[in-house]
Amino acid sequence: MQIQFHHIEPHFLLKSYIEKMWFFKSSGKMPADDMKLVVPNGNIKLTLSYQNGVVAAINDKIFASKEHDITLTGLIDVPVILDVDKDITTETIGIELNPKGAYRFFHFKLNDIQNKIYSLGDVLGNTGSRLTEQISNTALIQEKIILLQQFLLKQLSLSNDDLIFEYCIEKIAASKGSITVKELERKTGYSSRWLNLKFNEKLGISPKNLCSIIRFKQYYQVYINSKEKPFSRNDFYNAYYDQSHFIKDFKRFTGLAPTKFEKQTNDFGKSYYRE
Repeated sequence: MQIQFHHIEPHFLLKSYIEKMWFFKSSGKMPADDMKLVVPNGNIKLTLSYQNGVVAAINDKIFASKEHDITLTGLIDVPVILDVDKDITTETIGIELNPKGAYRFFHFKLNDIQNKIYSLGDVLGNTGSRLTEQISNTALIQEKIILLQQFLLKQLSLSNDDLIFEYCIEKIAASKGSITVKELERKTGYSSRWLNLKFNEKLGISPKNLCSIIRFKQYYQVYINSKEKPFSRNDFYNAYYDQSHFIKDFKRFTGLAPTKFEKQTNDFGKSYYRE
């Protein structure tokens, strides 16, 4: 079985809001011994499965992205098991909206879709259904990408920016998840209650939860790109209170302790995260 991820360059007006766009292709189902685990990365995802479908297990619930459907994945803060539907060639386009930008395209409370996957028609009604039909009737991949980005550009034109929210996201990103909610309170002049309400509406999770994901993300990227075993280095845990704090987060986002996780095969999940 072969899998490929290829980068897609976003429209220049969308670059500030999109962390990455990709084209995924596989020759069939993932190997049985592969965990097929994708850990949280802080992005909200718009996905088009135009050849075969994709199946995701989130919190013991199964979500299916059917062939030719466009799906919206809310912000995930738990491990996800992904595989293709049928054991045939699969082709998918993914657009990952960063924490700062997702609210500009979807004008409803994003906490409603947290840890869930919905068909775009179910969350946007006729707008989502028309786009899905239009793209399914388009044969060329490049034309599908153009239509998806035209949709995002139109959604962007209908939105207003939230400067306080975006400022907080920038501070969290700059600190790599180490900033505290108290610091955000001090810097913005808004209470933790107000910030939590704002984040739940504009992103789907609290600022503290996002900090945990962003902090873990940098560690996971080091792990999957490292030839040595970073878990054995004391300095690997510098951004955590101690090693036990790191292990707690690692179990939360992968389902396993680091020493057990190292023994598993997760080639698909590493390829997805690395790309």
